[in-house]
Amino acid sequence: MAEVNQTVGAGLAAYYEYIAQHLHNWVDPLSNEQFWRNPYPYGNSVGHLVLHLTGNLNYYIGARVAETGYVRDRNREFTNKQPPSKEQSLAAFDRAIAMVVATIQKQNAEDWGKSYTAQLEPEATDRFQIFLRCAGHAYHHVGQILYLSRELART
Repeated sequence: MAEVNQTVGAGLAAYYEYIAQHLHNWVDPLSNEQFWRNPYPYGNSVGHLVLHLTGNLNYYIGARVAETGYVRDRNREFTNKQPPSKEQSLAAFDRAIAMVVATIQKQNAEDWGKSYTAQLEPEATDRFQIFLRCAGHAYHHVGQILYLSRELART
């Protein structure tokens, strides 16, 4: 069972690091103005998606598994009229990824199956499910960021 736990933990941790690297590949070349500009009359800016991913990880894994005490204001992730700079936003995202990886590394074989509950997340009923769902959610938004970054580079 220890081998399975190590395999699961190492795989999940590596996947979160992969997500962060892909996000940085598309976001790092953007200026602060591009980071916050939405090239479409609908949807979100890259910056607001980064804030959303940061809030998502800090709440679902940080507050609910690592017990960090994080309090989420999900609406503000999309509506903040005076958002932090690109650099501050990315630093907060990187800290959230590091927290997730550290939390994964602390899980033992029994922890993965521990009961889990959170607001707006009725599908995840154990810790393994929330780590998996958050990874899928993050990579979904990295795909959106890729698309937005390509469009911003054209304009």
